[in-house]
Amino acid sequence: MALNVPGLVVMAGFYLVILGTGIWASMRSKKEEKKCNGDGMEITLLAGRNINLLVGIFTLTATWVGGGFILGIAEATYNPTLGAVWALMPVPYVLTFFLGGFFFAKPMRENRYVTMMDPFQQKYGNVLSSALIFPALVADVLWVARTLVSLGGTMSVILDLSYVYSIIISSVVAIIYTLLGGLYSVAYTDVIQLILIFISLWVCVPFMMTNPHSLDISLTAYNETFQAPWVGKVELDEAGKWFDDFMLLALGGLAYQAFYQRILSASSYSQAQVTCFASSAFCLVLGIPSVLIGAVAASTDWNSTSYGLPTPYERDQAGSILPIALQYLTPTYISVIGIGAVAAAVMSSMDSALLSSASLFSSNIYKNIIRKQASDREMQWVIRISVVVVGMAGTALTFLDSSVLVFWLVGVDMSYTIMFPQLVCILFFKVSNGYGASVGYLMGIIMRVLSGEPLIGLAPVIKFPGCRLDAEGKLTQFFPFRTTIMIISLLSILLFSWLASIIFNKGLLSERWDVFKVKRTQRPTPKAEKGISELSDTVLHQLSSPKNTVKVD
Repeated sequence: MALNVPGLVVMAGFYLVILGTGIWASMRSKKEEKKCNGDGMEITLLAGRNINLLVGIFTLTATWVGGGFILGIAEATYNPTLGAVWALMPVPYVLTFFLGGFFFAKPMRENRYVTMMDPFQQKYGNVLSSALIFPALVADVLWVARTLVSLGGTMSVILDLSYVYSIIISSVVAIIYTLLGGLYSVAYTDVIQLILIFISLWVCVPFMMTNPHSLDISLTAYNETFQAPWVGKVELDEAGKWFDDFMLLALGGLAYQAFYQRILSASSYSQAQVTCFASSAFCLVLGIPSVLIGAVAASTDWNSTSYGLPTPYERDQAGSILPIALQYLTPTYISVIGIGAVAAAVMSSMDSALLSSASLFSSNIYKNIIRKQASDREMQWVIRISVVVVGMAGTALTFLDSSVLVFWLVGVDMSYTIMFPQLVCILFFKVSNGYGASVGYLMGIIMRVLSGEPLIGLAPVIKFPGCRLDAEGKLTQFFPFRTTIMIISLLSILLFSWLASIIFNKGLLSERWDVFKVKRTQRPTPKAEKGISELSDTVLHQLSSPKNTVKVD
């Protein structure tokens, strides 16, 4: 196959539009910085906490509807061992946004945090919060990797462009416009990207469904033809794993800095809520085309196409089924439009992950620990360097594995089992302290590692009920073990926080051993002091009144 020159020209045009939008947004960012009371770092990371409602909806949706979202749904739907019932992403995200809007946005906004790690740093101190930042940073790097993998695979199939070149070019473009304008550039380019995703995917679907090589997907939904029915099924002994994956996607997203970056950039709490609720609807709509494309691919006689046999699944190319279907089941000009959707999705998620990790490092590590006196100009350079480093690290990881689902699930896994219980405790349970957080953190990491992960070839040491070989011959936990680990971690935080509080407040251990300073100071609270003051004023007033004066004859 020769290099697809027309497709390459279209992609070059798309990149120029995105880069131009990013440059324009960076200029807007500088204007806002001049007239805004906030510091430069707040302008870069949170757009001055004054982002437009529509732009906020677009950027939150685009952050979640990335390359992993589009290709991962198509991959799960096509995979004969999974099916559409395992393509969970759109539905759990509705729960993510509703929970975020109703519960998590309020405490974050009321305290005017800059990142989701701020409450940890304020309550637990720098040492423990630095350890807690690590899984959040790793999750963001994996996020960058999975978005680039999805684009590299698509370009190599449709444009016949080298996988390496595809990834490097896309990475460089995303890094450049993220460097230029921070959240302003990311948000405004997300508007362009989301519009392109929506239009491109829905333009491709009719051509895909009417191609001569595929059967009607309604006939193959529940009947085995060229492969197992594309709807798939959840057997009773697989229900635990399905539930675990659902909760992983629904709650894991609540422990991503990128989510709170959008929430904190809104001008009000009500705007943040509307942003969440509207984005949930967009995610549902944007997930439908990928399901349909995966269904068509599962209903295709690949032997009648120029792709031939073995099938993509048998060639271990299920992760690239969307670009393969576009290439072999649609006209060339339509496949080029399709790659535009994937490229837009990749850019929209990658820039969010870059800025998310940069905000965590620059604000919580550099500004609060390394150089507290750092100037705005210095912080701007720290943010830029962080963006470049994370981009390079994520790009390097793409050469280790080509499966979108691997990076997707491993990244979200860390957020769910380790960070989510920590975030819940610090926001909603006053009893939580550094001792409980430390135990919960170690408990989550140790149990998760010992539980194994077939996606990266890690054999389980702890075998939960139902642990057995899956359809692909990999030893898999079919029990909802991630949810179990998350709950154990959460309960450990609360239990050991309570025990530590009792030990130090009751004087069972000397206060000099209290490294996290959980011992309550023995003085009235500000509210109590105010009450005592008001009471004393009243007593003095009563005593000095004429009625209470003793008359001496």
